Amino acid sequence: MSTPILMLILLTLPWFVTMVATRRPEWRRWGGVVGVALVFAFTGIGHFVKTEPMARMMPEAIPWRHEIVLVSGVLELALAVLVLVPGPRREVGLGIAVLLVLLLPINVHAAISRIPMGGHAWGPVYLLIRVPLQLILIAWTYVFLVRAHARDRA
Repeated sequence: MSTPILMLILLTLPWFVTMVATRRPEWRRWGGVVGVALVFAFTGIGHFVKTEPMARMMPEAIPWRHEIVLVSGVLELALAVLVLVPGPRREVGLGIAVLLVLLLPINVHAAISRIPMGGHAWGPVYLLIRVPLQLILIAWTYVFLVRAHARDRA
């Protein structure tokens, strides 16, 4: 259950630090971007540290679950780096939002099946935490990567 809390801390702490440290809007936005990078670095590393438990989160009918977890870990680490690159930030942000939507059914399956990974063992009640967390991640990504980037280009 500590994973969602840790993810929220990683997401918001850089932004809070920049809010206190500076009045410059571009640095405050940078804090929000760094938060996204930290979350995806954390979750990407998790794919290599907790490969088997994450593979069990997917329905058994899905082939190559272990390999999918590893590839998605590489993808999340790449996204963590790419959000720090100003040029493609909007597109990367849109990709992250789509990825978060696509991954939600896996979290629903894991919670319904009570897979002992993270809080999923709590069962469907865990979705009361996980779904809002996904929505926060999507909203944060939109605000700091998609909308902010479009505003910077205008």
